[in-house]
Amino acid sequence: MKGPASGQGWQQQTARMGFVATLPFAAARACVLEKVTAARVPPATEEVDLDDAAGRVLAEEVTADRDYPAAARSIRDGYAVRSADLPGRLRVIGEVRAGEAFPGEVGPGEALEIMTGAPLPRGADAVVMVEEVTRDGDTIRAPAASVGRHISPQSCEARRGEAVLEPGGRLGFAELAMLARVGKARVEVYRRTRVAILATGDELVAVAAQPLEYQVRDSNSHSLAAQVRRAGAIPEVLPVARDSHAAMRELLERGLNSDLLLISGGVSAGRYDVVEDVLAGLGAEFYFDRVEIRPGRPTVFGRAGNVFFFGLPGNPVSTMVTFEIFARAALELLGGQSEAALPLVLARLTGEVRHQPGLTRFLPARLSLDGAEVAPVRWHGSGDVFAVARANSWMVAEAERGTWQPGEQVRVLVR
Repeated sequence: MKGPASGQGWQQQTARMGFVATLPFAAARACVLEKVTAARVPPATEEVDLDDAAGRVLAEEVTADRDYPAAARSIRDGYAVRSADLPGRLRVIGEVRAGEAFPGEVGPGEALEIMTGAPLPRGADAVVMVEEVTRDGDTIRAPAASVGRHISPQSCEARRGEAVLEPGGRLGFAELAMLARVGKARVEVYRRTRVAILATGDELVAVAAQPLEYQVRDSNSHSLAAQVRRAGAIPEVLPVARDSHAAMRELLERGLNSDLLLISGGVSAGRYDVVEDVLAGLGAEFYFDRVEIRPGRPTVFGRAGNVFFFGLPGNPVSTMVTFEIFARAALELLGGQSEAALPLVLARLTGEVRHQPGLTRFLPARLSLDGAEVAPVRWHGSGDVFAVARANSWMVAEAERGTWQPGEQVRVLVR
């Protein structure tokens, strides 16, 4: 439990919150997915122009408006032929290029010069590439070609009326190309999720301030806002909450008017870590308040009324990590996505790694450009933002092991 370190205050908080679980990493993430999926309702929708749809979550089924391709077409520059005539010499009767159709028909002993993307003429059932033939005036000599060679058949990509995009997917450049291809100039998407961000702590000062030696600039509000935007939502940064029950309650109540509340700091076991106590007083339900990971062990997840909240540890690296592995998933599901995946890849470790078993650790690392290798980045704990800025990923050190040797395959969380 968190809150007052001992005595009556501790007992009061324990009674108000009840038992709160400590979970391993996989169980904690599964808890987030289960609770949010069970409770969410589809967000409101809006229609946007195609060019404004990038990064949004699709809210409608999209179907093909015709066969794709609408007619069989060549996928190579060459000659449209009858496969039964080959190998042999053929007479060239003309040409056809993309954007036009040949009005005639390829008969016995004939060939039609054809460009990539052009529709296959009647009578032809194969295409031989220009590199495969020898041309002499209006005749060519071509090798054998099987039926359908270098041809995309009609409707091989999609049939008219077939669903080509389902609701709940995030729209990237490939999806926008699909929407354009089927004539969707406007598309229905889910409204962006509003995420309240509340940094806590008497030691925090504004970025533009000159901190005293016992103060630090508030970086968590800015890193969390960037992570929220990257996840497709709208951040609403609240004023920093000071470590008193009255100040904390006022700002937590404001934050609970959003779709999701992210709190950084105030969730550890110190005397002035009052976030959970105040949330309990607001009738919050807590699903877990500690996870067997590092950094980020004192992570809290719960619900107050209809709003889910995360209490993220105040150290900046802990805040970044716990957002990516827990809060981002909740945000994506609340925003209408049908699933929330964790971007883990396997890479070959370049250096030895040692740690104390028992906790799943997320260690700053640099993934090579080709994604084949990962190198640990030296760091000095969960306050070391400088190390994380030099890194581009986190190596995942499993709780059951204490040592990894160079050359071993390890999981990497892509940043």
